[in-house]
Amino acid sequence: MITISTDSSDPAFLLSRPQRTVSATAGGAVFRSAHDAITALRSGRISHIVGALPFTPGAPTALWAPDSVTITEAPHQPGARVLDPRAAAHLPSSRALPRFGFDAALPAAEQHRQRVATAVELLADPAHPLRKVVLARAIRARSANPVRALDILDMMVASDPMSNGFLVDLSAAGGRYPGRHLVGSSPEILVHRNGNRVLSHPLAGSARRVLDDNGADQSAADTLLASTKDLAEHRFVTDQVSAVLRDRCAEVHTPAPELMSTPAMWHIGTPITATVPLAGPSALELAVALHPTPAICGTPTAAAARLIAELEGERGFYAGAVGWCDADGNGEWMVSIRCAELSADGTTLLAHAGGGIVAASDPAAELAETTGKFQRILGPLGIADLPVSVG
Repeated sequence: MITISTDSSDPAFLLSRPQRTVSATAGGAVFRSAHDAITALRSGRISHIVGALPFTPGAPTALWAPDSVTITEAPHQPGARVLDPRAAAHLPSSRALPRFGFDAALPAAEQHRQRVATAVELLADPAHPLRKVVLARAIRARSANPVRALDILDMMVASDPMSNGFLVDLSAAGGRYPGRHLVGSSPEILVHRNGNRVLSHPLAGSARRVLDDNGADQSAADTLLASTKDLAEHRFVTDQVSAVLRDRCAEVHTPAPELMSTPAMWHIGTPITATVPLAGPSALELAVALHPTPAICGTPTAAAARLIAELEGERGFYAGAVGWCDADGNGEWMVSIRCAELSADGTTLLAHAGGGIVAASDPAAELAETTGKFQRILGPLGIADLPVSVG
């Protein structure tokens, strides 16, 4: 084990949720693998683990035992409360961030469309094992002046009606990560455990909202929930999550899918519940067992992960998980989507967005879906419209 430290008074970890905020310092023992963190929690040597899991299982984690943890039974309070992301630009000047400007699409829009077309061709082949794959692309943005990760978090929480937001110092992962932060506002619960109760709320199947037209917005929602393609994509996820929980929990209940909205998107979601003995698997153990779900990887998992590695390369902590767990097994882990990685010097953001691809997917529509998802992280930071060539 090694330790990390920071001279900043800002938290090294913060997870804001509608009913609770968990914040933590750095300075504790670092765990490069989830297994080591789980063992330390089980031994009673530490009281809490916080941090992030990478997309690729087995890659170095950014997990540590913080010197101190603060749990508040209320969402994070960033100061100004802005429920419409379009209004973030009108925050008082004392709260305004330096403007970020669009720098590059990685890859270019046409290349992403071609990636999706390649995946659709494989998915249409009945002899190929792949049934779904999630493909993502990235947008790089730059600021002339350094920006604090906490200020970005404040903006994300202030622009989310549910006050969702997270911040993780990735230094614990070593390598290229010292000084970098993952910041975002994820709507997707990988797993939450409180006592003997467990919840996983996977999201799969999405449509961009029409914020300036209530009728068109409702139509987009209704069309999504009736979409055979999107419901099939969602079923891959709920089947796998339910199966993993049945292997480790009791009383697993998987209701019918329902609509869920975020400031930029409509999603199909299913709140899957279960129970565990108090000495049963912890929130971190369940997160490791569930991750990666078909919602951010695909199915079968191994085949989807291979194609992602071939077409995208290394994802890092995008589409991983961010959360906390205590020695009693309680905790919460969110899927790390609607997020960006902030460089150590605070001037460069790398935001990711992806979509589930099945045999019925249309490459142009999938590109448009990622463009909508980018707005959750880029819009509040002043990049309201991407260049036409980007998507």
